Amino acid sequence: MGMKKKSRSVLSGVHFLSGDLACAEGAIAAGCRFFGGYPITPATEIAERMARRMPEVEGIYVQMEDEIGAIAAVIGASYAGKKAMTATSGPGFSLMQENIGLAVMTEAPLVIVDIMRGGPSTGQPTMPGQQDVMQAKWGSHGDYEIIALTPSSVQEMFDLTIECFNLSEIYRVPVMLLADEIIGHMWERVEIPPAKEIATINRKKPDVSPNEYLPFKPDQNLVPPMACFGEGYHFHATGLTHDETGTPKTVSIEEQSKLVKRLCEKIRKNVDKIVKVEEVMLEDADVAVLAYGITSRAALSAVRKARSIGIKAGLLRLITIWPFPEKLVANIAQQVQAIIVPEMNCGQLVREVERAAKTTAVSLLSKLGEDPHRPIEIVKALRKVTK
Repeated sequence: MGMKKKSRSVLSGVHFLSGDLACAEGAIAAGCRFFGGYPITPATEIAERMARRMPEVEGIYVQMEDEIGAIAAVIGASYAGKKAMTATSGPGFSLMQENIGLAVMTEAPLVIVDIMRGGPSTGQPTMPGQQDVMQAKWGSHGDYEIIALTPSSVQEMFDLTIECFNLSEIYRVPVMLLADEIIGHMWERVEIPPAKEIATINRKKPDVSPNEYLPFKPDQNLVPPMACFGEGYHFHATGLTHDETGTPKTVSIEEQSKLVKRLCEKIRKNVDKIVKVEEVMLEDADVAVLAYGITSRAALSAVRKARSIGIKAGLLRLITIWPFPEKLVANIAQQVQAIIVPEMNCGQLVREVERAAKTTAVSLLSKLGEDPHRPIEIVKALRKVTK
């Protein structure tokens, strides 16, 4: 009896998937052909799916000895020309931070998925949290900018994984998908378009000869075209401060300033292109709720309920957390009397909101180690600030 031929295409059509599985399929649809990982709750299902699916699309799956090795392998795969991804949760994310800095400095495009759980330390492996928000931005040392997206549905686990790959390829930077455990383990309907209708972006390649190529000379968008190993371009890639040739310049004040400022500015100058949000009923709002991830679902219901009882509430749902949409939040703050920020932590993104809102009152609605926010809890907070 003949063996069934394996599918070598991405999924399409309507499927019933968990967030973790949708993330894996989104990565494959984006062109990911290398996954380096280490199992950890609640992200293990991503690794399991990729272990099965990578061979079916002629990709490579490698389970490393730990999370440090996992992201190191992903950086190497990126420089070898592959779209590459890893997935983890809080403790593993902590272990990856040094190599995240290496990826920033060497401008290696890759995707890091963090399915957040309660911490610190090993904390609550099977419970949700939103406690890695600041670690995503500031986890590695030095000055740099990062991109992080946060989904609020299983559909967005698919869609935003593709967006993460596209942004990483455009800006040559690690891009993070921050999802909480509930979104990772939730099962919902997912619509996947045919592969030819999925917009994917590949890194810009050099258009000069190997003899003329400067590996870290930026284009007009401050992003250097990227030659990969095996393409005939010989260059040095290092985590040390370097010039445009890749040569280490560890004692040069000028090269340090030039390089680090460019690494920051290539993101900062493109904030308007990168940032995505969803605005709901903010046009005439007296009070705003700013939420992300699973809490934004309760926030949407709460805003609708508040409207029905005479409270002019609106919702700003952040799809992009980093870079933070500071100007947008500042503008909304000028229009409303108060902003409520529900978070499953002791207060992380709320500090960015406070900084942007200046004199407008900002309230944190915190929950830890339990079910996510319920709409009625947010409605009560809205009543309180509008008395």
